[in-house]
Amino acid sequence: MKIAFLFPGQGSQKPGMGADLAHEFPAARRVFEEADEALGFALSRMCFEGPEEDLRLTANTQPATLATSIAALRAFQSECSITPELAAGHSLGEYSALVAAGALTLGNALRAVRERGRLMQAACPPGRGAMAALIGLDLAAVQEVCAEASTDGEIAVAANLNAPGQIVISGDAGAVRRALETAKARGAGASVELKVSAPFHSPLMRPARNGMEPILDRLPIGPLSFGVIANVTAEINRDAARVKPLLLEQITGSVRWQESMATLAAAHITETIEFGAGRVLAGLMRRINRNLKVRSAEDAASVHATIQALAGAAGE
Repeated sequence: MKIAFLFPGQGSQKPGMGADLAHEFPAARRVFEEADEALGFALSRMCFEGPEEDLRLTANTQPATLATSIAALRAFQSECSITPELAAGHSLGEYSALVAAGALTLGNALRAVRERGRLMQAACPPGRGAMAALIGLDLAAVQEVCAEASTDGEIAVAANLNAPGQIVISGDAGAVRRALETAKARGAGASVELKVSAPFHSPLMRPARNGMEPILDRLPIGPLSFGVIANVTAEINRDAARVKPLLLEQITGSVRWQESMATLAAAHITETIEFGAGRVLAGLMRRINRNLKVRSAEDAASVHATIQALAGAAGE
């Protein structure tokens, strides 16, 4: 078997996430204890109990999602010694992948994404930006729709290239809504505006990128124990010196997830494990490549089931 670890981004969060892991696995419990200490507040309680409106705040969502993913990873690793060939994370999840690879410490990553979330939230005044999912159009068609919807004062761009026929656009609210109407007129399926707090992965995030630059400059980066696929290039990175520029570019750049999963397939990965709340990445993989199995590790039951399934697969 050749295994890759996958880590979800913002949008997979939900109250109760991680509670079962922390209850059953001491290694997972230690992750949440370290998160509380690193951030100076009870992130664990927010993950375990909510309230949902607090968990949805970007400055909370990002460290909460990262902590839950790493708790699931540590729980898995406490019972199973499998080392991956590669890792990838969707947007915020790239930080989780870098923690898994040893390039970032958990505490440093948590503090960085807390600031990342705060800066991304503050980068654009409320109501100015928007995001929308366009279903049923290919990238060329989406780019054409965005170009037609953009003006000198308002822009729309392809932000998350998630899967065939599933692309999220981002930018100024007026341009995004014009693009949404044009896309519907050209045969897009259930294309809808998303309930998000900012136009992520668009040029409107430039203030957040500028704010993150000194934070990333101070961030210690260790050697990577395995390759991590970068969102903005969809290529495998094994060079610690490339980590900071790639994370910085990611804030305003597109998440090239479909291409990233093609990179996994080209590397002959046969199994993947999604660590963290929800099964968003498994859903995307069904649209990208049904031959690449995604197993889940989001709670105690799925961690045990995945370990058992991998043991069975290894024995075949």
